[in-house]
Amino acid sequence: MICLNKKLLYIIIFLIPITLISFFKKETNFIIPKNNEVPKDIKITITKNNQKYELNLEDYVIGVVAGEMPALFETEALKAQAIASRTYAINQIINNKDLIATTADQVYLTKEEMSLKWQNKYEEYYNKIKQIVLSTKNLIMYYNNEPIKAYYYSMSNGYTESSIDVFNEQYDYLNIVSSPWDENNSKTITITKEEFCTKLNIDCPNIIINNIIKNKSNRVSEITINNKTFTGPKIRKLLSLRSTDFTIDINDNITITTKGYGHGVGMSQYGANNMAKEGYNYEQILKYYYQNVEIANI
Repeated sequence: MICLNKKLLYIIIFLIPITLISFFKKETNFIIPKNNEVPKDIKITITKNNQKYELNLEDYVIGVVAGEMPALFETEALKAQAIASRTYAINQIINNKDLIATTADQVYLTKEEMSLKWQNKYEEYYNKIKQIVLSTKNLIMYYNNEPIKAYYYSMSNGYTESSIDVFNEQYDYLNIVSSPWDENNSKTITITKEEFCTKLNIDCPNIIINNIIKNKSNRVSEITINNKTFTGPKIRKLLSLRSTDFTIDINDNITITTKGYGHGVGMSQYGANNMAKEGYNYEQILKYYYQNVEIANI
């Protein structure tokens, strides 16, 4: 009997505390939400001049903002650029794609390149951009809980472009919206007929243009020249045009007038800057150009 009581006492002393610890541990895990704190230092790998470099994410974003947007732009526009650039990088990484430090992805400038670019303004501009980037640290854009493909470009023709028309990619947050903040930005170039025909690889005793099809953003989606059909983006690439909103006039030479600068998908950088001048903040700018997105930590 005494032996049995000792065994019971042993059970009470040793097993009940373990049971209580286990109970409260489970209860604690249930009550306390998951820790959503992001890592202090996120490392990424980029390729620049055929060399791979490992960088802190925020240092990378500083270099991209320096390379992609004028440092004189408004603070809220630069913040919008920082978040768009960070989002683009994260989207590439989670989709197992390399980050190239050129216009193939995003232009990234080293401190040395920034110094050459800005000369005696280097300290001022670098500190401005660094402060702006760090004020948005770890913020990216999501759509349906996934980091978005945050395309951007210099300036629009008055409208953004659909991603399906340029990249053959359908994203619900990258549709055509008006961008009245872009200034009058027409650009005219003149080239010889011979150069025109050579670049398009067409025979040119005469030049006949017809079947011009424009989309809802007033950009050329398709055009036929001397019985050869091109997409607007293809013509833009072959002739090195600023945009796919173009007109072609044939005289002694070929005169081409474009409106806007860039592919037109996503955020217009000059549009963002002019929005900021009118008092829009970075969240309003981003949610205008990227529809129905949320801005949150990585």
